[in-house]
Amino acid sequence: MKRILFLIATLLSLSVIPQVAYSFCGFYVAKADAKIFNKASQVVLVRHEDKTVITMANDFKGDLKEFAVVIPVPTFIEKDQIHIGDQRIIDHLDAYTSPRLVEYFDGNPCQIRYGRRDMELLSESNVQKATQLRDKKSPGVTVEATYTVGEYDIVILSAKQSGALEIWLKQNGYRIPKGAANVLKSYIKQKMRFFIAKVNLEEQSKLGFAHLRPIQVAYESPKFMLPIRLGTINANGPQELFIYTLTKKGRVETTNYRTVKLPTGMDLPVYVKGKFAEFYRSMFRQQVRKEDMRAVFLEYAWNMSWCDPCAANPLSVKELRDLGVFWLHKQTSNRGLKSQARDAFVTRMHVRYDAEHFPEDLIFQETADRSNFQGRYVLRHPWAGKAECGAAKQYRTNLWRRQEKEAQNLASLTGWDINKIRTEIGISGSGPKEGDDKKPWWQRIWVR
Repeated sequence: MKRILFLIATLLSLSVIPQVAYSFCGFYVAKADAKIFNKASQVVLVRHEDKTVITMANDFKGDLKEFAVVIPVPTFIEKDQIHIGDQRIIDHLDAYTSPRLVEYFDGNPCQIRYGRRDMELLSESNVQKATQLRDKKSPGVTVEATYTVGEYDIVILSAKQSGALEIWLKQNGYRIPKGAANVLKSYIKQKMRFFIAKVNLEEQSKLGFAHLRPIQVAYESPKFMLPIRLGTINANGPQELFIYTLTKKGRVETTNYRTVKLPTGMDLPVYVKGKFAEFYRSMFRQQVRKEDMRAVFLEYAWNMSWCDPCAANPLSVKELRDLGVFWLHKQTSNRGLKSQARDAFVTRMHVRYDAEHFPEDLIFQETADRSNFQGRYVLRHPWAGKAECGAAKQYRTNLWRRQEKEAQNLASLTGWDINKIRTEIGISGSGPKEGDDKKPWWQRIWVR
């Protein structure tokens, strides 16, 4: 059976309100990681000066005899520039940078003196055996090297013509999606090489791994980019891509597409805690629509040494070095780990793309901006105890206003029906009614 060529050039497989210290006790309660999206690809880019280490995680499901990836690379790749990574570290990085949910609990209104500004705050949102190649040759294609690294057989090609490259690939058992020639031609014009990897089933069996491990490639080039166009050729609809960059100076952004910060800091109804993944998928879909699928979204930007709140612990120096953060030195002490980690700034970007809306590869630049950003959403639990004082009545009035604002926030972010949201919360759109203050305390909080 011929091997399928999955042309996913990025990863491939084929295929806020400020905390009021005296009234709230907040903590992280949930995260929305890459796993909540189907067919999500993950790429880690470590970049400093002209040096890049790219780690590509595969989520390929199917017969491994059918797996292959083609990745345009800007320079020749030696065998020792290729490494096999650890998916667990990517999972850790994903968890650390994931949008998160935090919650706070209101205090007894009869024991708190709220100033006017305090009451206003309550209602605000804030990737040495040669590859088995056939003897057939195609003029215009040069096999520059063949390697076996871990469970992968790897070929480094250069080509002068896209048609010749297509012929070589077909002669060597790869099926080419329609439309590949034009995209391949553009990379050949840029004098890029092609990194082709397939699974060596014998080596994989010896190693004993059930799943494909990430492929890592290190190279030097002035080009800070991620080729995504090949990934649109045989794609069934838009694709989901998560990009995690680790740099020395600061935040990374795209230069040929808009980099847009996701909405953050909004207060949401408490019931979102049980459906945070559903909320985040809906919210991201709305933002993609708003930008007409022509933007790259910033989900996290932070110094690796700390976080607030933490969806996962910061990565250790060893984990960062395993991802390719070459400027960090080996450290064993906690003090050394913390001080070294300060030199690794992580940026998480999320893009939903297709050929129509993303006709160009992603081009990046590192900025000097080290300001913190995170996708963070807030739940504020109402006071549910017995409260019989003058401040309690004002608290209940402001509570309705706050919950109405939470409903509006949720509807605006997700496109969900606001009346259904109000019903779920247990409020109406008309506000507190006369006599509400005489109802049992639990009705005064939840029932309208």
